[in-house]
Amino acid sequence: QVLLVESGGGSVQTGGSLTLSCLVKGGTFSTYNMAWFRQAPGKEREEREEAAVISANGGTIYYEDGVKGRFTISRDNPKNMVYLQMNSLKPEDTAVYFCAADDPRRDPDNYDYWGQGIQVIVSS
Repeated sequence: QVLLVESGGGSVQTGGSLTLSCLVKGGTFSTYNMAWFRQAPGKEREEREEAAVISANGGTIYYEDGVKGRFTISRDNPKNMVYLQMNSLKPEDTAVYFCAADDPRRDPDNYDYWGQGIQVIVSS
């Protein structure tokens, strides 16, 4: 069983910073591509936005246009951790943030494991 546990969310004012952490328990973390998704208020699960992705060895990183230059995704394979450093936060960053893992041995078209989500609120 693979379990993803997010931490580090909360409320900040515009321009503030937060760092989200995700601990992956079980499985083989070092083989997983990892991502942070976010689901804005009023949006459905299918409308979750892929904010940032990092490959298994950390060599390839993707950012959604709206977070480029402000968010940084990183990982620590020996610790089974992935992080999302969020700077210069804006009210439109308000969302529930989800950590997700893509296991290369499973469904290639979907992320296979998800955390429960953590709330980030940015007030103006």
